[in-house]
Amino acid sequence: MSSSNLRVHVYGHESAFLAEVAAEFNGTISAQGVVESDLAIFAINPNSGISPESIAIWESLDDYLMPRLIVVTGLTGNDGDFDDAVMLANRVFEQCVTPYLVLHDDAGTPCALISLSDLKITNYQDGSSVEIESADEHKTLVSEFRDEYLLAIDQMGPDAFAAGLLFPAIPLDFRTGLGIKEVREYLTQL
Repeated sequence: MSSSNLRVHVYGHESAFLAEVAAEFNGTISAQGVVESDLAIFAINPNSGISPESIAIWESLDDYLMPRLIVVTGLTGNDGDFDDAVMLANRVFEQCVTPYLVLHDDAGTPCALISLSDLKITNYQDGSSVEIESADEHKTLVSEFRDEYLLAIDQMGPDAFAAGLLFPAIPLDFRTGLGIKEVREYLTQL
């Protein structure tokens, strides 16, 4: 099924840029769990946390093995942190995986993603995305996270996301485009 034909529902607090998430990924914002869906995207703004309503919706979809993806928004211009959002999601949703980690520029603004599957860096500065090889220092910094990620993929299998068993968390910044291509890659698995 092409990603434009997917039935995508978007959940989360209004501060998590729900309208932008829905528009970008052809989704519909919903305040209750919709089981007639191909994908549930949960948008989290780390500055707002996760609402009890979002937690209840997540749990309501468990019985249906609904493919679920977490996007973390609100990472620029404030104290929003991807790692904090993932830790919170792990506590209140289920254990999620982080296929990409955020790299920051000298001012602390998210500017690139490093893929834990192949260690390539996608730089989103200057309004375009450029893929480069990671330096040895980056490989060392992410080695433990990479080991955890690869172990989860190995244990769950390559089709675990589509089967509703593996829950990726991806950072998303609409200003730079950071994470949009990465989310779309997951949509192609459905």
